Amino acid sequence: MGNASSLKNHVETSRKTGVLNLSDSHLKQYPDSIDVLHPSLRNLELSKNKLKTLPKSIGQFKELKILNVSNNSLEHLPEEINCLSKIETLQVNCNLLKSIPPLNNLMFLKRASFGDNQLSVFPEFLCELKHLEALDLSKNNITQLPELIKQSRLVELNLNQNQIRKLPSSLAQCPRLKTLRVEENCLELDDIPKELLTSSKVSLLCVEGNLFDMKSLLALEEYSIYMTRYTEVKKKMF
Repeated sequence: MGNASSLKNHVETSRKTGVLNLSDSHLKQYPDSIDVLHPSLRNLELSKNKLKTLPKSIGQFKELKILNVSNNSLEHLPEEINCLSKIETLQVNCNLLKSIPPLNNLMFLKRASFGDNQLSVFPEFLCELKHLEALDLSKNNITQLPELIKQSRLVELNLNQNQIRKLPSSLAQCPRLKTLRVEENCLELDDIPKELLTSSKVSLLCVEGNLFDMKSLLALEEYSIYMTRYTEVKKKMF
């Protein structure tokens, strides 16, 4: 952001539009002056800056539906994020997070992105958010999925480039999961449950770059069952 006057103009415009875009504004600190927008802001874009922390006051944006703080230097998120009860999209890609505080109050959250951080544990509470449809946890250090995953309402799950060594059979019980990405992990062929191929709703399974030859997967009898689902979905798209 060039100067205080420019920021003030942005804030004044945002009072009318409900949208504040401070992406790529060379911010090193969260600008407290935007807190005057607590009652009305619906979309806050703070991506591509140099922020190391977010204040507790972030939780006072009660009308916020979209928050993007990707491409910063955040080492943690304040617990007050859990107060954003109307939020639908949360983007926190490309930061330095090692953990995520419980966000179980975000009951309207539909899309969440925590890709390219330093997470080692799958945030289990996300499995209980009934409206969460798309979750991106790619490029982290996650080694396993919780059994609770079977309760999730996810449609898309991206776990590419982690350190996952086994997929639980309970993953096949996800009632809405259609797209599963687990490319470039540490999976052997036996670590992919047969139920995922035969009885799940998954119609797009991406597993390239693991510890097995893709030809061995394609040769499985169960894989032909998966391919039938995949083909049927493709036909409906055209």
